Amino acid sequence: MTPSIREAYLMGREHLAASGSAEAPIEAEVLLRHVLQLDRAALYAGWDRPISEAAWDQFQRVLAERGRGRPVPYIVGQREFMGLTFAVDERVMIPRPETEVLVEFIVEWMGRRERGNPHVGSGRSAGTRERDAGSRIPDPGSRLSVVDVGTGSGCIAVSLAQLLPPAIVFATDISVEALEVARANAARHRVGHRITFLQGDLLAPLPPHLAGRVDAVAGNPPYVPVSQRAALPREIRDFEPPVAVFIGGDGIAVHRRLIAEAPRWLGPSGLLAMEVGAGQADAVAGVMASDGKYARVRTLADYGGIQRVVAGERAASS
Repeated sequence: MTPSIREAYLMGREHLAASGSAEAPIEAEVLLRHVLQLDRAALYAGWDRPISEAAWDQFQRVLAERGRGRPVPYIVGQREFMGLTFAVDERVMIPRPETEVLVEFIVEWMGRRERGNPHVGSGRSAGTRERDAGSRIPDPGSRLSVVDVGTGSGCIAVSLAQLLPPAIVFATDISVEALEVARANAARHRVGHRITFLQGDLLAPLPPHLAGRVDAVAGNPPYVPVSQRAALPREIRDFEPPVAVFIGGDGIAVHRRLIAEAPRWLGPSGLLAMEVGAGQADAVAGVMASDGKYARVRTLADYGGIQRVVAGERAASS
């Protein structure tokens, strides 16, 4: 005889707690809902209903996966970000709530920019330009343009496309596999026609005609020093793509590169905004301030009070 939903949940919670999960109650519920394909209300409405043998077998399998450390978003295949659901797997880093601060800031900043200057772009006409073997790269013309560097799952690029309908979005990533996930997420949210995905390192794959014409560059680069890898939870250490998480040295090498490279692409007073790790904001802001090509350098805190975003605008003299 198979257990009821309630019994399965309680057994799952106990199993996950014994496996070391710090969030066993919510994880057991999420995994059970995933197996049963029920929303929260339906789960509790059928609390005393027995589950099928097939569902019970599947629930035990996903509990075993979680017990081995595989993150819940990879097991269920999705993660919510900015109120949107994104497909995720081991090809991409799992979107996190703190990154929403970066998106919200850029949306607010771009909104002010659009209201303050109806002709934001420096181009003279909208349209497309040819690049390589027939691929078509949008010319921003007079439209807002934003670049998401290291797009991963596409959560930043897709969210910006959703929240900034006037904008053209470019998204780069060094990983071909990550771009496959990002494209699927863009299609899922019906913004694929407004995002140009480019494979390559940081800003290098951008077409030359964008130089000096980008309104904002966003980035959530790897910032966990390799030396700290062993101290991280196994969910991150053993499952998330290392190229998206870890970096050598002090953790801000990629931030330094973006600070150095972005002014070439930014238009007048264009924005560079980057997520940073806990305790890194002052160092990254210092690099940006001392570069000499940025004005209005500032940091923003996430919902936990950690300074999580460093931003600056291209200086008029640069």
